[in-house]
Amino acid sequence: METQIRFGDYLKEVTVSHAEISYRHLTPQIAENRKVQLRTMDIYRLLTPYVSVRFMDQLKAVVPLAVYMGLFQYFILRQSVADATLVGGGLFAVMLGLMLFMEGLKLGLMPFGETIGNTLPKKAHLWLVLTIAFLLGVGVTFAEPAIGALQIAGSTVDPAKAPYLFALLTTYSSYLVLVVGAGVGLAAVLGTMRFIYGWSLKPLVYASLIPTSILSIWAHFDPELSKIVGLAWDCGAVTTGPVTVPLVLALGIGVASAVGKGGSTLSGFGIVTLASIFPILGVLLLAVGLALTVSPTEILAAAELAKQAAAQVQPTWYETTPGVEIVMGARAIIPLVLFLLAVLFFVLKEKMQNAGTVRYGITLAVIGMIVFNLGLTYGLAKLGDQSGSLVPGAFTKIDRMSESPLYGAMIGISIAILFAWCLGFGATLAEPALNALGLTVENLTNGAFKKSMLMYAVAIGVGLGIAVGVGKIIFSLPLTWILIPGYAVALVMTYLNSEEFVNIAWDSAGVTTGPVTVPLVLAMGLGFGNAVGATEGFGILAAASLFPILAVLTCGLYVQWKSKRLAMSGEN
Repeated sequence: METQIRFGDYLKEVTVSHAEISYRHLTPQIAENRKVQLRTMDIYRLLTPYVSVRFMDQLKAVVPLAVYMGLFQYFILRQSVADATLVGGGLFAVMLGLMLFMEGLKLGLMPFGETIGNTLPKKAHLWLVLTIAFLLGVGVTFAEPAIGALQIAGSTVDPAKAPYLFALLTTYSSYLVLVVGAGVGLAAVLGTMRFIYGWSLKPLVYASLIPTSILSIWAHFDPELSKIVGLAWDCGAVTTGPVTVPLVLALGIGVASAVGKGGSTLSGFGIVTLASIFPILGVLLLAVGLALTVSPTEILAAAELAKQAAAQVQPTWYETTPGVEIVMGARAIIPLVLFLLAVLFFVLKEKMQNAGTVRYGITLAVIGMIVFNLGLTYGLAKLGDQSGSLVPGAFTKIDRMSESPLYGAMIGISIAILFAWCLGFGATLAEPALNALGLTVENLTNGAFKKSMLMYAVAIGVGLGIAVGVGKIIFSLPLTWILIPGYAVALVMTYLNSEEFVNIAWDSAGVTTGPVTVPLVLAMGLGFGNAVGATEGFGILAAASLFPILAVLTCGLYVQWKSKRLAMSGEN
């Protein structure tokens, strides 16, 4: 009989040195400090099943998308993938980095969230609990893998066309991430209070979305501020990744359980929604503040001076691309870990359980973040930008394709929009988080809302959203023309739906924006926008978040109608 060992559950301390593994508590029967001599081949055989399963999870998310974009580029656009070896190496780094990061997150960071969430309410007042929830929300934002895609996006924006957008992504990028983090922190506070007091999600959605929409409309009518609306709404998609959701949820649900309110079927829902909306409001407010204090002329002058200074100064090792990724990887994880340790030691006065495993996990998380950032630069961002900049060649003349346009205007535009829809649909179905959400929803609704119905509704919605986002760039449509009517319909449907379906629908958009999808779609949109001469290519992620909400709310109304009809037929 073959025995499989799950290291994440049972292995408390691992040290590999040549052919020796020193471990403790592998099973309760093994005495402490006992050492087992293993050959290198034994170590390989022991670790291979464990590593391969986790690597395959990332492989399934990355490779199908890369193959799809490569084949589309080769057969439909008649262009080979430039720097294919470099892009392939970058994609491998993405998969390897995500594998290490996700394992490090589970072993090194998640135990903090669970311990703090379960212990904090017993030893601190509610105001301190909420303060720590806010600071945790800020910290996890810096640790999100996809947040690095925003810094990369800054290099593609022309300061002469969009000065405030350029400034937010370059000079004020740290303020941008901080404001986004503050939005997530506020969402963590309200989400925790919602868990404790059992608040409905509907009033929170109304109270957060309505002012955000009003501010977006106001920015729309300002010639310069209108160019940052797409960035602001896209930031809502960047925040709900593999770090933010698990850690903040672990804290919130732990607090709710500690005060006796964790048994509700709604526990865990809603916080993703709030963590998507509040960052949008924060970025819009930051842009307004920037516009009131700095003129476009000053931004252009500063950009020119920075460009001249960069040309004259030889960059140090940490200012080169690999050096930047190493610094960013360490800066994203280490401050968060120090904050969690401070809470554990000084607030809770608790010892760190399984210290060896936690150190091992934190090391994996830092290394994984560094490797992922390198892969993001040379793999995902490069592939997305390349494909996005070539797709317009199907319907218009672009510099990179001598034979463009390849097709007539209508056929070419249809090909571009179909490409976008297929990309969104396939990427969404490949998200492991969506499958997990589908199972949860099916259980909570006692089978009334099937997993397959949710998955296909969300996938179709994301595909439609990305297609509409591409159409927005092609036809130079203002993003507010799409978002404001769309969210107005969503608010009406929210009022008509039951609480369960509202929670499911508004959270469904968050699970689709993973660390692979966000950078890829973001880079594709920016490359597409540059190719057709658009001022900016933001907004695709925003549309990709809206349409899944509409799709699931529609399914919710259908399920409710069907249930009432069955009930009425049963009575008759």
